[in-house]
Amino acid sequence: MSERILGILLVTISALVFSTVGLFIKSVSAGSWEVIFWRGVFAVAFSFIYVLARGRIKREIFNMGKGGLLVAFVGAVATSAFVPAFKLTTIANVTLIYAATPMIAAILAFAFVGERLSRAAIVGIGLAFIGVAIIVFGSLGQLNFTGDMLALVMTCGMASVIVLYRVFPATPAAGPAMLSSVILLAPAMILGQPFGIDPDELPILAVFGLVFTIASITLAEGAKRISAGQTALLSVLETPLAPLLAWLVLAELPAIATVIGGSLVFCAVIYGQFSIKS
Repeated sequence: MSERILGILLVTISALVFSTVGLFIKSVSAGSWEVIFWRGVFAVAFSFIYVLARGRIKREIFNMGKGGLLVAFVGAVATSAFVPAFKLTTIANVTLIYAATPMIAAILAFAFVGERLSRAAIVGIGLAFIGVAIIVFGSLGQLNFTGDMLALVMTCGMASVIVLYRVFPATPAAGPAMLSSVILLAPAMILGQPFGIDPDELPILAVFGLVFTIASITLAEGAKRISAGQTALLSVLETPLAPLLAWLVLAELPAIATVIGGSLVFCAVIYGQFSIKS
């Protein structure tokens, strides 16, 4: 398997896993900082097991370099924004804003890496935007300004992380993710009440931590192997997958707009990923 195909596969897996995030956050009564705290605790634990199993403790934790520190910091900012974003606005609105990731990543990659996007790739990104807009059309009247702004911060953060892995390709995946979680533990303890949550929700948060770990590592490893624009565009697969999983798990029948828009996003990703220059 070529490095490019492996990269596409890893980022696609990441998008699939990330599409479940809204389900976890919406299914618990715990506040945003409580969710951030326990997600971080479990994510660090699972990431450490992964690093230990691969015998890469020194490289992942102690030799992550400048790139790893930057990824950890930006990741912490993005995480502190995306959890309350799901709490304060609709999943549909968050995913619409998240669809801006390819545009932001493309601009950052052009500025810092010198990557170029073909006209066909730009068309693919535009189609993805239209598809996501169709999905959320019916929910735009319920916008929450604070939640939407936090979603924008999250989107900028994710786009930056994607580009950072292109600027610093030797940066490990698990180490920065662990440090990012550790950075948020103290603020979460101060701003929230993590030890006052319903104990019955801990298993859900544990699975959330595992899911976040898998998604973060596969995204980081995939982003090293393909262009920033291609990574960002494949990540938009999360948008139609989220309502699909809501239907499968929660028996929520997708609206016709979701089916049409989701199909358009899938077509845009398939079209665009063959057009973006590696």
